[in-house]
Amino acid sequence: MHTRDIQHYAESRTKARAYFCYLFSKNLPNRLPSITVDAVMGRMRKIKGDLKDCEGIYLLDARGVQLSPTYLGDESKKDDDIGLIRSNRAYYYRAVKEKRCTITDPYPSLITQELTITASQPIFDEKGEILYVACLDMPLDAVLKIAHPMPMRSFAGRFFRIGYAAFTLVLALVALLLFLKGLEYFFLEGTDFQNIDVKSIFNATILLTLALAIFDLVKTLFEEEVLGSGFEEHNTADPHKTMVRFLGSIIIALSIEALMLVFKFAMTEPDKLITAMYIIGGVSLLMVSLAVYIKFTGKRIES
Repeated sequence: MHTRDIQHYAESRTKARAYFCYLFSKNLPNRLPSITVDAVMGRMRKIKGDLKDCEGIYLLDARGVQLSPTYLGDESKKDDDIGLIRSNRAYYYRAVKEKRCTITDPYPSLITQELTITASQPIFDEKGEILYVACLDMPLDAVLKIAHPMPMRSFAGRFFRIGYAAFTLVLALVALLLFLKGLEYFFLEGTDFQNIDVKSIFNATILLTLALAIFDLVKTLFEEEVLGSGFEEHNTADPHKTMVRFLGSIIIALSIEALMLVFKFAMTEPDKLITAMYIIGGVSLLMVSLAVYIKFTGKRIES
């Protein structure tokens, strides 16, 4: 879970930073004369009130020494934090070095022991010198809800999730029926080695291949659309894995069918071999089209 959350955070970090920068710029006094600690903390407490998941807020001076108590999300405060030196923390020295709003990488919170991030905003006087650094701690999962909303959590997302679950169940039953029918062909006809029926063997092979193709589609749909794990399973160079794998299985099934027809017509009706050649041509066209599709979609993603 943490690995997936960190990956989501890396993808949406720019959005998260933009959100916190907007909050700070909208609420905090900056580049004004006579900016006091009380004035800044009053505005920070307003921000904390607007963010129900906020873990804590506090204010540092230009040297990284904490000037205010740490105001926690449950409305309590830690007065013992006043005077603590935070100059070695990333949220302080990055804000001072870059002279702009920054957000940290996820790290274990000293308050909740869960992954959290800290957004920090340098506050300047009218001459452009840093007076304070305002800091806000936010749980990683709360940041993801803001910057990387998950479609599965919305009403429409839950509705489509249930729909996909129903379709995958029905498709799984179809794959099971094809599998059982393929086994029936094999065990009824394929085990008699003295009077083996090649057609039944090919029929069994086709049914089992189609069952495998549909089962593979069910597996991919269930993982991506029902469990919602497609994000971490796929990278950006392979966004159409479902269609590619399914079409690949169909191409294999059609190739087997064409091969069966070639043997059948060669032995019984040679004049109909052209029909098998049409199928082989169609399979070849599918393979070329799939190769072109993969090539061009891959280029578009890389660019």
